Amino acid sequence: MSPFTYVVLALAVISSVIAVPAPVVPEASNLEKRITHSGRGTFFNVGLGACGKHNVNSDHIVAISSSIFGSGGNCEQFMEIKNTKNGKTAFGLVRDSCPGCGPADIDMSPSLFQALGASLEEGVIKVSWHFKPKGFHP
Repeated sequence: MSPFTYVVLALAVISSVIAVPAPVVPEASNLEKRITHSGRGTFFNVGLGACGKHNVNSDHIVAISSSIFGSGGNCEQFMEIKNTKNGKTAFGLVRDSCPGCGPADIDMSPSLFQALGASLEEGVIKVSWHFKPKGFHP
C-alpha cells in the first residue's frame, strides 16, 4: 500500500470515531431522587405557616419536621401521602414546619387528615410519603 492509502485510511478511522454521537445525560439539577418516608401523621389547625402563607383548615396543608424543613427549600412543594392502614392517598402542599415532629413525621390540616380516611378522633395515623417534583400540581 502506498503512503497515501495509509493517510486516507487513518483519516477515515478518525472521522468515524469523531462522528459517533455522545450519549445525552440530563442535567443533575433536573433529576430528583424519590425517597419514601414512613412516620406518624397528625393534624393541626392551620394559619400563618413558616413559608409565610396564610392557610385555612379546608386547604390540604402539610407541616414537615424542622430537620427536613431547614430554611424552607420545600415550601410550595406537593407531597403524596398514604395512610398505611387503609391505603388511601392524597396530596398535600408544604407550607409549614413542625418543630415537635420526628424526622419522618408530618402534621396535616384537618381536611387532609380526613382525606386519608382518618377521623379527627383518631388523632394519629401511620403514613408513608414522598415529595413530588417541584412544579407538580395534582
